[in-house]
Amino acid sequence: MSAATVRERLQWLASAHGIEPGFHDIWGRRHELSDAGLRALLRELGVAADCDADIDRGLAATHIRYWNRLAEPVLAVAAPATAFEVLVRLPRRGPAERIAWRLVTESGEDMHGEADVDALALRERADVEGVPHESRTLGVDASLPPGYHRLELHAGGAVASVLVVAAPPTCHRPPRLDDDARVWGWSVQLYGLRSPRNWGVGDFGDLLALIDVAALRGANAVGLNPLHARFAHDAGRVSPYAPSSRLWLDSLAIDVEAVDDFAESDAVRARVGSDEFRARLAALRAASLVDFDGVSAAKHEVLRELYAHFRDRHLAHGTVRARQFRTFQAQGGAALRRHASFEALHEAGGADPPAIERIEYHEYLQWQADLQLGRAAGRCEAHGMAVGLYLDLAVSVDRAGSDVWSFADCYAASASVGAPPDDFNLSGQDWGLPPLIPEALRACGHEPFVLALRANMRHAGALRIDHVMGLMRLYWVPRGATAREGAYVRYPLEELLAIVALESHRNRCLVVGEDLGTVPDAVREALGRSRVLSYRLLYFERDGSGGFASPAAWPREALVSIGTHDLPTLAGWWNGHDLQLRDRLGLYPDADTREQHEQARERDRVRLLAALAGGGRLPADADVERLSRGPLTPMLVDAIHGWLASTPSRLMMVQPEDWIGTVEQCNVPGTVDEHPNWRRKLALSIDELRADAAGERLAHVLAAERPAPGAR
Repeated sequence: MSAATVRERLQWLASAHGIEPGFHDIWGRRHELSDAGLRALLRELGVAADCDADIDRGLAATHIRYWNRLAEPVLAVAAPATAFEVLVRLPRRGPAERIAWRLVTESGEDMHGEADVDALALRERADVEGVPHESRTLGVDASLPPGYHRLELHAGGAVASVLVVAAPPTCHRPPRLDDDARVWGWSVQLYGLRSPRNWGVGDFGDLLALIDVAALRGANAVGLNPLHARFAHDAGRVSPYAPSSRLWLDSLAIDVEAVDDFAESDAVRARVGSDEFRARLAALRAASLVDFDGVSAAKHEVLRELYAHFRDRHLAHGTVRARQFRTFQAQGGAALRRHASFEALHEAGGADPPAIERIEYHEYLQWQADLQLGRAAGRCEAHGMAVGLYLDLAVSVDRAGSDVWSFADCYAASASVGAPPDDFNLSGQDWGLPPLIPEALRACGHEPFVLALRANMRHAGALRIDHVMGLMRLYWVPRGATAREGAYVRYPLEELLAIVALESHRNRCLVVGEDLGTVPDAVREALGRSRVLSYRLLYFERDGSGGFASPAAWPREALVSIGTHDLPTLAGWWNGHDLQLRDRLGLYPDADTREQHEQARERDRVRLLAALAGGGRLPADADVERLSRGPLTPMLVDAIHGWLASTPSRLMMVQPEDWIGTVEQCNVPGTVDEHPNWRRKLALSIDELRADAAGERLAHVLAAERPAPGAR
């Protein structure tokens, strides 16, 4: 047999560290990452591969490290359990040895035992630097409730500490979403809500009012964009999918006038009520786009005064509210202090260590945001919503933010998360967000992931995990490469899904996995077993001929919607506004591709109308060809929504933009400053939504297909 080539050895090394050297795109074409790309990604994982000798040393070191590790750092186990198994690896230098174990459960229960190594089931043998090694299966006879437990192993001189994630086999399902229930809800961008009382950006006070209107219409869920913490010192970083932290909330969403200290402070109320300040707020409300810099300046000026009042009135005297704040701080622990310290440091320019008052100001903001979001969740519950708040967990964070600062060892230094080319993004996508390093994540017990889930499920009835394929693999783009030149890096799916299921039950939160695009069958199968709802969109669900899939063909275990924040609104799709915009922004590689997309859209309008006619959603004498060349009428809007509502899928989300007739979409992937992403306000105010006849009519259409649970 000929010696392996450098390319082959490099691929072996990459694969050993979880890098998939190649992948198939949505058109079935195979893409192989270049040698330079493989070397760059290996460097991100801490593996040198710059020359042939590096590769050989890396392969040898990987083999040695694997076999010298007594056990893996994390183990997922189905719970409750009376026993479980763990794979152990150890050298065999002499006669029979013994292995001892000790299990300490989350509640503090302490169990232990030991076994003869030779009595354990043999799995594999290997030679490691001349020393024979074996892997065997150790059975641990111990009662294991759901939770995070610690297993310690001792064999000869080897020691291992294993985080045992004991999780229910499936995620939580709300009681009212029983076998027959199919519900619907509204999905909005919180920042874009309009009202005569907000400060130029949608806030938690607006959310309360919106929940009331949605409940009046019969909605059982209210979906929101990610509410993750922005940069308090840099309001210009507006994308909710590139936050400073996924562990904490957006302080700009605080309803300033609903903070208890606002009612207590005559001075602050006088300032906000002054003609000058009222004019300032009126200008922010009147702006066609959210002025995040202006909103941030106004809110933080007043919130600082409220915090000063709180320190003088409450912290200095140990009042009930002071004790509640201290409890919140204690519950937030080191993670809260790190985030607040980060914000205080950047606010001060990093010159000197920030005073405790500065740090606690940012903890105070998180306390107020948490209280107000909790009230919104309570309002959903008071209305009897089957789901309630449906929140969103972004795939990663900004490289310059609090989470990366707090967990620097867990994030790749320069690679970015992205996506390979597809129909909507022909050049692929580089989101500029740092991926978590799989082995570093395992080494810290998946702490950043656990904390992110826990924080976002805390007040949620349902949580959407953006790019859920990331539980198994993420598309990494090396620094300096184009989005076409990336590769997938594998993640421990079983461990991460166990954590999702455990946190789902602890927080009584339904889980939705955003599984759009090219998703391996193994991921969808695992999500299905775990009762994670799939995420299906009207634009993408097709049959074998390219037509729109009939409602009966849609999966039951799914959330369905017309589109998302990254896709055209219904009106924008119908009239091709998104295609025109992409052409204007230079997002097409050539004129032929643009023309192909325009022709495909014309065919799709006909296909959609044919599907509606076939489902009895159009008048019997409807001329599909003629309708396809006309405007999107209210009749068609209702027909499309009713058709989608008739699917068997458990949850349907509706965007107000789709029935209002908005043509501009929230975000255009592939753009930064070329398009006002994440700044658009909803065309109607909350009061106008309450009085909107089109919204009321659509609610009746949806209720006919999806009556409220228990209403049948």
